[in-house]
Amino acid sequence: MTLSLSFACPPYDRILPLVWGKVAPEGIHLTYLPLEVEEVFWRQLRHQEFDVSESSLSTYVMLRSRGDERFMAIPVFTSRCFRHSFVFINTHKGIRSPQDLKGKTIGLPEYQITAVVWLRGIFKDEYGVSPEDILWRSGGQETPGRKEKIKLNLPPEIDLKPIPPDKTLSQMLESGELDALIGARAPSTFLKGSPNVARLFPNYREVEEQYYAKTGIFPIMHTIIIKRKIYEENPWVAKSLYKAFSSAKDIAIGSYDEMAALHVTLPWIHAEVNQTRKMMGDDWWPYGVDKNRKTLETFLRYHHEQGLSARLMTIEELFAPETLDDEFKI
Repeated sequence: MTLSLSFACPPYDRILPLVWGKVAPEGIHLTYLPLEVEEVFWRQLRHQEFDVSESSLSTYVMLRSRGDERFMAIPVFTSRCFRHSFVFINTHKGIRSPQDLKGKTIGLPEYQITAVVWLRGIFKDEYGVSPEDILWRSGGQETPGRKEKIKLNLPPEIDLKPIPPDKTLSQMLESGELDALIGARAPSTFLKGSPNVARLFPNYREVEEQYYAKTGIFPIMHTIIIKRKIYEENPWVAKSLYKAFSSAKDIAIGSYDEMAALHVTLPWIHAEVNQTRKMMGDDWWPYGVDKNRKTLETFLRYHHEQGLSARLMTIEELFAPETLDDEFKI
């Protein structure tokens, strides 16, 4: 009998072969819900509405470190992103380098979201700017009233306060009430061309390529989680889903090489793919533990150092053991 599971995730190119039926997980029928990440995360965390879903890596690690066993992850990383391009500054505050952020007031949507965990870790490792050097202010980036999804227990030296409930981070950055903003999205004031808002790294691609060349890290943002009850009753689903997600990603990436008709609405997609391969190799978006061990261990260190994990988590306890083994060989 085929197991029917609901699956919530944005319609990334790397999961569309699953949606279209080009790839079918062995023994599973997926009912797909194409939702944006903020909605998926909120509904799954609060109400456990989906059998399988995308999840913030930070939120998942935080929950597991506190003994919350509602979900089990598989090492499928549906969202990755270099984050240097998501540091925005008020242009009148004399901020020219990351070191200039010391003592400044920085806004963020939530202290625990994965993007800002990475940025705080990068600030400290690469530029000597520690979380305690900053005054942190949290709240809705474009809509007032956003709050942390999970109660925090931060070190006492961290200065974190909410912004007024009637204000947004984007507005406060433009007005100068905030010196800078970091997050997972560009603020609307920047996108609309406000002269008061700019990127800290205007040459962000060069900076991000240098970071990758130095560290070999392509930051992971999200993973795929399964309801614990479903996983425990059907432990085979972890490997079945892992194989299907991997095949779907391979199909999506393979389509970039199609030259008869472009599969992506970008005129120089082939040049971009060739440049990416030259820097990052053929498998530039790897799934699985082995190819991501350094990236995952770095994130887990950042997460614990920043007071978000109740203890330092290990990779092996976070992902279904069925997905940790090497592929079988015939």
